[in-house]
Amino acid sequence: MGKSFAVIGDPINHSLSPNIHSAAFRELNLDSSYIGYRIPKGELESGIEGLKKIKINGFNVTIPHKIEMMKYLDKMDESCSVIGAVNTVVNNEGMLKGYNTDMDGFLEPIKKRYIQIEGEKILLLGAGGAARAIVAGMAKEKAGNLDIVNRTTLNANNLAEFATKLGLKTNIKKIEETNNHIENYDIIINSTSIGLKNEVSPISFEEANQKTIVYDIVYAPMNTDFIKKAKERKLEVIYGYEMLLGQATRAFEIWHEMKAPYNAMKKALLGGF
Repeated sequence: MGKSFAVIGDPINHSLSPNIHSAAFRELNLDSSYIGYRIPKGELESGIEGLKKIKINGFNVTIPHKIEMMKYLDKMDESCSVIGAVNTVVNNEGMLKGYNTDMDGFLEPIKKRYIQIEGEKILLLGAGGAARAIVAGMAKEKAGNLDIVNRTTLNANNLAEFATKLGLKTNIKKIEETNNHIENYDIIINSTSIGLKNEVSPISFEEANQKTIVYDIVYAPMNTDFIKKAKERKLEVIYGYEMLLGQATRAFEIWHEMKAPYNAMKKALLGGF
């Protein structure tokens, strides 16, 4: 009997996950299927009951359910409890166990390039859901200093408090301040949605240190203005699709307990652009 998987959220029609996971199943000849399943806000409980009825083997969780899903879990791994959000669930005969693969997904392309985080000075733009997973990753890898820039002070304060609890030296900065001292940063990360609609990069990389790494988690378009400006300065860049792929391969490995076919999944993902 084949296994079934899904991604739940709303909207869901833009999700690239069904393509990525279906490509992995084909590559490894697995009798499995993966679909997008729209569950509107406020209907999560009944949606989960429906998934349990069809004996779904596992599912990914996306906006707007990542935090609310926590209360329907029977168990969770450490990544989930630290970050306070879930994006991957295993259904074991009606017992739901949650994981958060965003942190590993974020770190994966950094590790692939053998980039050191320990002791480095980090600039993080944004303080939303994705930022928590990034901060947890930075703490795990013992980053030296974290500066947070965000439009709303409340969210920036909450994230700074979270980062400090995890042992990171943290400051909240204004964008003008960081642009004036951009050469001080080793890694600059955009975790906001700026770039999704081709908005202009909030950072000018004119004075950036040539060794600075620039990481944008926005994956469509692939070449955001943030990435383009960094490339003009010949800085090393990490694309948003790489985090998405890292997160998807980790989810695959949790569900199937085997190594994910990275290249087949990458090819399917890049075919979606």
